[in-house]
Amino acid sequence: MSSMAKLKIAGTWVGVLEVELQNWTVSMLREEVAKRSNMGPHSINLICAGKVLKDGDGSEKLNQLGIKNNSKILVTRVSVEEGKSLKEELMADDERNRRLARVKAAVTALSKRHADGLLPVEDFDLELEDQSGQKLQFSESDQQAIMMGLMLHANGKGLIRRQMFKDALEVLTMGEEAFSLCNPKSIELVDNIPILQIDMVWCYFMLRDIAWLSMAGIRLEKARQGLERAHGKDSSRFRLLQAGRSSELALYLRLELLEGVVAYHNGQFDKCRRCLTSAQAKFLQLQVSDEALSTVMSMGFKEQDAKKALRMSNQDVESAINFLVEEKDKKAKKREDNIRRRNEIREQQRYGVTPLKKAVDLQSLKELVSIGFEKELAAEALRRNENDTQKALDDLTNPETNTAIQRDIESKKRKRQRQKDDTTIERLVSMGFERSRVVEAVQAGGSMNQAMQQLLTQSRSNPTDPTNNNTSSPGLTLTNDALEGFGEDHMSDDNDVGGASVSHIEQRDAEMEDEITNEIAKGDGLSDYDIEVTKEGEAINEYLALLDSVGSSERASSSQ
Repeated sequence: MSSMAKLKIAGTWVGVLEVELQNWTVSMLREEVAKRSNMGPHSINLICAGKVLKDGDGSEKLNQLGIKNNSKILVTRVSVEEGKSLKEELMADDERNRRLARVKAAVTALSKRHADGLLPVEDFDLELEDQSGQKLQFSESDQQAIMMGLMLHANGKGLIRRQMFKDALEVLTMGEEAFSLCNPKSIELVDNIPILQIDMVWCYFMLRDIAWLSMAGIRLEKARQGLERAHGKDSSRFRLLQAGRSSELALYLRLELLEGVVAYHNGQFDKCRRCLTSAQAKFLQLQVSDEALSTVMSMGFKEQDAKKALRMSNQDVESAINFLVEEKDKKAKKREDNIRRRNEIREQQRYGVTPLKKAVDLQSLKELVSIGFEKELAAEALRRNENDTQKALDDLTNPETNTAIQRDIESKKRKRQRQKDDTTIERLVSMGFERSRVVEAVQAGGSMNQAMQQLLTQSRSNPTDPTNNNTSSPGLTLTNDALEGFGEDHMSDDNDVGGASVSHIEQRDAEMEDEITNEIAKGDGLSDYDIEVTKEGEAINEYLALLDSVGSSERASSSQ
């Protein structure tokens, strides 16, 4: 006769279950636990010793799987992802893989274009800053790798916000690989990498993926060590930079919660309770009182911003208001810097790129202009000479090379003007205007907008002329908005001045690149620390209850 063994069950149902280990299979155990949990058998997971128990072919018994008397079994709900049909899952995986390939290609292209000294196609630039907004300088290879890592991390965080944890995990893994290409010394005091580790483990937790348990522990250990290097012991260096505020509190709450979860599934219940108790204290510390919130909002700040400021200021109203004022000033300065940099990039785009695809250095250009050289001429001299100021100066002071540069500039201007005129003519002809009239209007000079106005005026003044090609028909009655849409912005002379332009326009996934850069634009030096912590609070209570149920089961078992 087979002996009965006791299994301690916790999770969706708590209690002690008597089974015959030699006869029971995982499927039988799942049926019994599901019945007691008032759930379907396929809607629960059974976890023992950190491993998810699989039904298999039904031949293996519980004792063959290493389950013994008094073994602990955790019962969790199956995630929505696990409940999908195989076909849906395969289709989702295919779509996910396509998207991940697009993300990786877009990030690679962006980081390459925006690495140190390269001229981006866009009229914005990506630069690295510390938490105080100061620009950081790295070697070109490190800068490109760090940019890739930061962009992938930003994209992963966006996916986390949209509850797309599986996709986020894939993107964050690519971000981790990008950071690994950097010189370790360059990034040892940067906190982005430990934060990325925490974000990855958060995805494991939200997916309830126990299979990653051992890896989660290693990642959290790395994260804690990395944060201590970046923030100092007990966050002393970080708080000094943040004027004594507790901006990092929510991040450490999440770290301690995850450390507690890993400890629980490894059977380290004392460590689990210590971590969860500490996390719970931080959770309570981060709760914003209605009175403090009302006071800050009465100063004209939005609710979300007021809550963030109070959480990061340890509920100190005066400190929170000062924080918001400082943030407002920083954003205003950043907007001004962005406008200035955008104008600089547009100016650099006019001058074109050097043979090694670098932008013309505006500081060197300023120096040459300050000693009397014409700007356009000086820019072309720098472009030809890879921004070597001395060589550019030699060319500019040599009458023969100076004349050759001027002739080259004029020749390129004429060529660009012809290309611009040809493009304008084709656009206007495609809109229904008669070609000979279009050519005449464009050759008369002026912008595309002016040429169009001239053609429309001619059409109205002579509506019976058959050569008008029905240009007075309703289909060609353009509003002012439509005229502006085809105006100077689309055919600007800004792109037709100075030295050689980019020889070709590369193929780009503009949609994906825009998505990535928009994610980056949402962030600032403290966005990684702005965590709402509601889910964390729920998880703390869940695991404290699991700990209590384990204690109750052990006491019940020992009393029998």
